[in-house]
Amino acid sequence: MPAVRGDGMRGLSVFISDIRNCKSKESEIKRINKELANIRSKFKGDRTLDGYQKKKYVCKLLFIFLLGHDIDFGHMEAVNLLSSNKYSEKQIGYLFISVLVNTNSDLIKLIIQSIKNDLQSRNPTHLNLAMQCIANIGSKEMAEAFGYDIPKLLVSGDTMDVVKQSAALCLLRLFRTSQEMIPSGEWTSRIIHLLNDQHMGVVTAATSLIDALVKKNPDEYKGCISLAVSRLSRIVTASYTDLQDYTYYFVPAPWLSVKLLRLLQNYSPPDDPGVRGRLNECLETILNKAQEAPKSKKVQHSNAKNAVLFEAISLIIHNDSEPNLLVRACNQLGQFLSNRETNLRYLALESMCLLATSEFSHEAVKKHQEVVILSMKMEKDVSVRQQAVDLLYAMCDKSNAEEIVQEMLNYLETADYSIREEMVLKVAILAEKYATDYTWYVDVILNLIRIAGDYVSEEVWYRVIQIVINRDDVQGYAAKTVFEALQAPACHENMVKVGGYILGEFGNLIAGDQRSSPLVQFQLLHSKYHLCSPMTRALLLSTYVKFVNLFPEIKHNIQEVFKQHSNLRSADAELQQRASEYLQLSVIASTDVLATVLEEMPAFPERESSILAVLKKKKPGRVPENEIREGRSPNPALATNHNDSIVSHAKPSAVSANASADLLGLSTPPANQPTAPSNTGMLVDVLGDMYGGQGGQAQQNSSFTAAQSYNPKKFVCKNNGVLFENDLVQIGVKSEFRQNLGRIALFHGNKTPFPLVNYETTVSSPGDLASKLVIQMKPMDSVLEAGAQKLQVLNGECVEDYIDAPSMNISFIYNNVPQKITIKLPLTINKFFEPTEMNGESFFARWKNLGGDKQRAQKIFKASPPMDLASARTKVMGFGMQLLDGIDPNPDNFVCAGIIHARAAQIGCLLRLEPNKQAQMYRLTVRSSKETVSQEICDLLADQFE
Repeated sequence: MPAVRGDGMRGLSVFISDIRNCKSKESEIKRINKELANIRSKFKGDRTLDGYQKKKYVCKLLFIFLLGHDIDFGHMEAVNLLSSNKYSEKQIGYLFISVLVNTNSDLIKLIIQSIKNDLQSRNPTHLNLAMQCIANIGSKEMAEAFGYDIPKLLVSGDTMDVVKQSAALCLLRLFRTSQEMIPSGEWTSRIIHLLNDQHMGVVTAATSLIDALVKKNPDEYKGCISLAVSRLSRIVTASYTDLQDYTYYFVPAPWLSVKLLRLLQNYSPPDDPGVRGRLNECLETILNKAQEAPKSKKVQHSNAKNAVLFEAISLIIHNDSEPNLLVRACNQLGQFLSNRETNLRYLALESMCLLATSEFSHEAVKKHQEVVILSMKMEKDVSVRQQAVDLLYAMCDKSNAEEIVQEMLNYLETADYSIREEMVLKVAILAEKYATDYTWYVDVILNLIRIAGDYVSEEVWYRVIQIVINRDDVQGYAAKTVFEALQAPACHENMVKVGGYILGEFGNLIAGDQRSSPLVQFQLLHSKYHLCSPMTRALLLSTYVKFVNLFPEIKHNIQEVFKQHSNLRSADAELQQRASEYLQLSVIASTDVLATVLEEMPAFPERESSILAVLKKKKPGRVPENEIREGRSPNPALATNHNDSIVSHAKPSAVSANASADLLGLSTPPANQPTAPSNTGMLVDVLGDMYGGQGGQAQQNSSFTAAQSYNPKKFVCKNNGVLFENDLVQIGVKSEFRQNLGRIALFHGNKTPFPLVNYETTVSSPGDLASKLVIQMKPMDSVLEAGAQKLQVLNGECVEDYIDAPSMNISFIYNNVPQKITIKLPLTINKFFEPTEMNGESFFARWKNLGGDKQRAQKIFKASPPMDLASARTKVMGFGMQLLDGIDPNPDNFVCAGIIHARAAQIGCLLRLEPNKQAQMYRLTVRSSKETVSQEICDLLADQFE
């Protein structure tokens, strides 16, 4: 509280020094309680206190409150200070009221009356103190009480400039609280004309107020346009000596310039030719000044100059009416793409994304393509790389589409996992939008699946199938290409889905080649069958029954697959039903019936691309409208679960209306044919939904005893290994972290000879952890087959520091008995450490600065098992911080430094682990800028040694 300590209050200075010298929390509380007792006795004593004494004791109460202690008295004394004519006493009264008094307080009427008295005063200091208090409290009661007084002060001709400035800001605060309290009519013009005021401080404050008012009622305040342009023109054409009091590092009034430029972005370009011309002159002058040699090498000069420049470019983009200005803005931004300042490169890329959407500047943006591609590949900051990807997407057209798509594909192999899914969507959209040869489009999508299969959403592979079905000229090429792609030893499941669908429809187009004969196609697909999820297996079974129609010569081979026990008795009801009914269809149906029921899928009707809809959801307002049209999903059973509603629940028209269950005679199957325990006689429905599948469940008749192995502590200092294991399941984990983002791959393995059904996973977070650590988890199939292992990916983002860790709840049914497992996920706060190199001087200087009681945590504990310094070193290195060798005078001590990355903040942390071999004890000390972080880091690491 420097403002009050300089006022000669020695008692307050002594009290603050006493508090700072306290060695423990207990001694601080003891000193505070003693002072509170003294103040209370003074307030209740017989002796009347003068203004100075009241001010001193109220100051002490305020300081105690700011230390985190409740204050339940002294309010009346603070209110009494409001009536004092001494500035320092009135100031402390208002400060106390602003900080401590609740709007529901019984004293609020007295406070409002005191404020009204000061508002009627001719003393500008008293007026400003009163308005500062109104703005600080900013309640609806304040808005109602002073909704007339403040505007009157603002527009009054005899109000002093400093008071007008405060009135404008106070009114802005009240407007944000209660928008109804702003007067209209004649007040509007008077408020707008504040832009003409001679005092630059008044204009700056008024511009902020008018900008807020314009956003609520733009038509009423439209008169501000010409005045804002006029004021901007005077600033832009002024030299730094003309506005000496408002020049910041040789830049005249940069804050006011930025505010005026933002104000003008609320409107379209001025209708008046004179005003419009003057505005364009201003913008051109700002662009010209950006080319001038800097008048100072200090960063403040370039920051102020660039702030005005970027806001001017934003206005040029907003108006989108002057080709010359748009091209010049693009050229200016292009110069920033190679600037050494990361923020400037980011802002340049962001603004160029908007310029790329304008017909006037699109070609100018394309000239910087090579530099943007280099930014995508070489930038250190992931947010800048993301912005480069956005710009490449925005600048893409028919002339450069193939090059940009290829560069994005090349980068995708090493791209940050946090941006891969969005990149996949953008590549898929660009490939479709600018494809002149659809064989190229097919190649691109299959490459996407090969490079980043985990990030290829259903919408992407649905879309390639829709396009292939709708275009006769590409069907043979698609069948040949996907057949070749399926021959890769490690083939992603999405590739199997695409291959199964396309070969089922168009495999006959490549069947003439012995290398892709019907039997070879079938064997190739079926070699992937047991590695796939039940949903994909269901799709492949539909492909096989299509093969029965296309290739009668391999009918027997396919029937053998349908008859397999693993299909007819599968734990998945969908697989049971398909295998059973497809088998009967292949046995009973005539050639004509087969041809009718299994005819080629019809073309899909055109609708908006679901891929584009997904990207719009991810980047609202940043994706051009009406780019691509598309039809419904080829997989209705899957697509009906999506919000974009690209498919109705009706069955595809590929199934003939005459192909009914009665016609096929499936209600009375031959005695020698096995039947599935699921619903039969529903062939038409199954065929109509033939490329989807829903998980089922089964029950087995055996029992088990689940001995388990689970130690979450060991994953504090390691990222990979077996997280949990019992007689039924084994769950492995592999993690990677970068700054505030983490990705955990969980491998769920079924150790039993029977499937685990109703397999579900959920994440639970204690307290407010869910808001501090945001987790996105991909769902798993509901059936974990016997001996199978399934991958589940979790993405986590550290929003702010936290304690503890989230848990995963796993439930499933085995042997007709529900099972539940809860395990801690390896997502403790230390996972978001960035190791930091420091020399000894820097470390101990920082160590000393973080010496406060609320900045450090310490534990002394016995080594268990016996002390092993090599093992201790391994644990410390695995904890995530940088181990600084040779820093500590004692070579046995471990010294570490690191920064915890969160979205909200970065928290520096230092650590010192001191082993005492003789006593077999450790002393661990952690210091950081936040008490909760120090304590949590200390607890986590100490737990590794106890």
